[in-house]
Amino acid sequence: MSRIVTAKGLSKSYGSFDALKSVDFTVDRGRIVGLIGPNGAGKTTALKAILGLTTFQGHLDVFGFDPRKERHKLMQKVCFIADVAVLPRWLKVSQALDFVEGVHPMFDRHKAERFLGKTKISMRSRVGQLSKGMVTQLHLALVLAIDVELLVLDEPTLGLDILYRKEFYHELLSEFYDENRSIIVTTHQVEEVENLLTDLMFIKDGEFILNSTMDEVSERFVEVMVSQEVAEQAKQYNPIAERDVFGRKVFLFDGIDAEVAQNLGEIHRPSVADLFVAKMKGAQA
Repeated sequence: MSRIVTAKGLSKSYGSFDALKSVDFTVDRGRIVGLIGPNGAGKTTALKAILGLTTFQGHLDVFGFDPRKERHKLMQKVCFIADVAVLPRWLKVSQALDFVEGVHPMFDRHKAERFLGKTKISMRSRVGQLSKGMVTQLHLALVLAIDVELLVLDEPTLGLDILYRKEFYHELLSEFYDENRSIIVTTHQVEEVENLLTDLMFIKDGEFILNSTMDEVSERFVEVMVSQEVAEQAKQYNPIAERDVFGRKVFLFDGIDAEVAQNLGEIHRPSVADLFVAKMKGAQA
């Protein structure tokens, strides 16, 4: 498994505000990494550093390139979709394909046209005539038709209805992802991506409070539903979160012995959303 991103002591400040506080992380080939955090946590700053869109302190290596100095080489291997990505409203769909074909040597126009052929988007339509979901489909068609090794997604489905969101991730997996390509995605809709992820990173106030593979997360964290009679006993094992469900207690444990957990009650795998809330509250405490 080869490493495509290596960050050591990565820092970024805006005046007195520290957006990233000397963080270390890696991304390997063939992985889907979920970068999850609240607004202002440092997600977009980390992505901008990887893409060479901002200056930073520390070490950052992406495909062997320094994003600050070799962005033109880097962008031959990386594509980016953001929720704020815009296309001129006067631009026709066919003209968008013409432009990308003219500026990017790795663009496959036939692949883009094939993808758009599965949508309701007309090649003659102008961007201003398309719905937000269709504009996202157009962005996806342009990006997926470029032969790159890393796709960076910053809230790519923000504001889209559930049908467009489901279709977006389906096309992402079927048309782009394989063992030689990686994806980094930030999203607030974690329930929709948790089954896609191979790696999970939680960031808060510019620092990582979780950085693990999904396999490690499954082994490390467990939820146990217990009766009220067993609740006090369960608290002795220092749960990181608890909640009430239909008159019973659900405790979230980090690293509890499997046999102990089984003796306490019903064992469940916590959702990424529940784990995120627990870790955020724990970090705040």
